[in-house]
Amino acid sequence: MPLIQLIVILIVIGLVLYLVESLLPIDPQIKQIIRVVLVIAVILWLLSLVGLLPTRITHALEPWRMLA
Repeated sequence: MPLIQLIVILIVIGLVLYLVESLLPIDPQIKQIIRVVLVIAVILWLLSLVGLLPTRITHALEPWRMLA
């Protein structure tokens, strides 16, 4: 994935997070949950792009299926 595309995607994710934080009139605890879930999802996505995490979890679980 080109660096420019990665930066644009991160900017869009940041914009969505900003809009959720500032415009949606919901409970602060729900906003915190949305923020945490979004940050964890972005971190996992970036780790899979770098190659430190498999792109699909099922690839990591295949050896366990063979044992069962």
